[in-house]
Amino acid sequence: MKQNTNLKVHTLADIEHLKIHGRTTGSLSPLTLFWTGSAVELNVKSSELWLEVEADYDVYEPWISILINSVPVSRQMLVAGRYWICVFRGMNDRVVNNIRIVKDVQAMSGDPGCSLQIHAVKMDGKFLPVADKPHKIEFIGDSITSGEGSIGAKAEEDWIPMWFSAINNYTRMTADALNAEYRVISQSGWGVLTSWDNNPHGNIPDCYEQVCGLLTGAKNEAIGAFQEHSFEIWQPDVVVVNLGTNDGGAFQSPEWKDEVTGESHKQRLNEDGTYHEDDIQAFVDAAEKFLMKLRKNNQHAHLVWAYGMLGIPMMPVIYRAVDVYSKKTGDKQVSVLQLPNMTDETIGARSHPGSLAHEQAAKELTGYLKGILASES
Repeated sequence: MKQNTNLKVHTLADIEHLKIHGRTTGSLSPLTLFWTGSAVELNVKSSELWLEVEADYDVYEPWISILINSVPVSRQMLVAGRYWICVFRGMNDRVVNNIRIVKDVQAMSGDPGCSLQIHAVKMDGKFLPVADKPHKIEFIGDSITSGEGSIGAKAEEDWIPMWFSAINNYTRMTADALNAEYRVISQSGWGVLTSWDNNPHGNIPDCYEQVCGLLTGAKNEAIGAFQEHSFEIWQPDVVVVNLGTNDGGAFQSPEWKDEVTGESHKQRLNEDGTYHEDDIQAFVDAAEKFLMKLRKNNQHAHLVWAYGMLGIPMMPVIYRAVDVYSKKTGDKQVSVLQLPNMTDETIGARSHPGSLAHEQAAKELTGYLKGILASES
């Protein structure tokens, strides 16, 4: 291959028109992409563009997707190390192209060694401004929102990063349809009160106010994952909460025992199979508390609890929690939306919603949010 001698290296701090998506620490030397859907976006006139990445992991490797002019053109695993990857070459350098490099896999709470950082860009043209979009949406969820199973064959059952996708995902589809910037806070198996296996530490609300507080280990502490997040930097118009699926699953799972304290935790069923009222109330209290935390940090956002892609056993409880919160606070900017359930035709890998299920959910959610955004504009 003929070497392009016109390529010039640019540190991220030197790029005036760099747009960053997702929560960060503010550091550009290097830039750490923590959450699924996090990305760097550039408008360039260039024939060739390279990205210097640094990836690491103990178990779960990072993946990225590359979108050019809003269309996915490449997806790849990042092996451990610091190196350059070619984003494109041979493009028309007289045309402005929009480039987005997206972290395709969720933050891995189960792997303290997993990280993805970007150091620099190398290209032979110039950068141009990236226009701001008129709306901002934050999505909060579990494996569904992390896109687990939204790519890959239905037969796939291995729990590996390859079957996660931030692209074949209702979050991206909804944001694109609404011409909105978006961020995602999500973790497979986690809930509002407990994780699917009754672990009370597997809840999103407790780590919501940190940059990426569900991570663990000294390395993640060193790169700033546990810093307090600066909410004033990016205020969403809508916060979409898609949680409750794993809280419902906990009622069907064995108790979880804390190996340190010896305490056990279990969401209980009555003899007739209904949910134990004390445990339902615990969920309602946790959801109400989370809504208060969301409102404190997102003062002008409409809060939408969207639920239902993997069944609706917790729907009455979610309605109850939202109603309690709304009546207690007088907050009218909060509502509940039932999403279309996955079917035999729309199922993906790992018995999770496939891309067709995400498309259906995005269509429903887009229509609903259009009305909210129109009323607020």
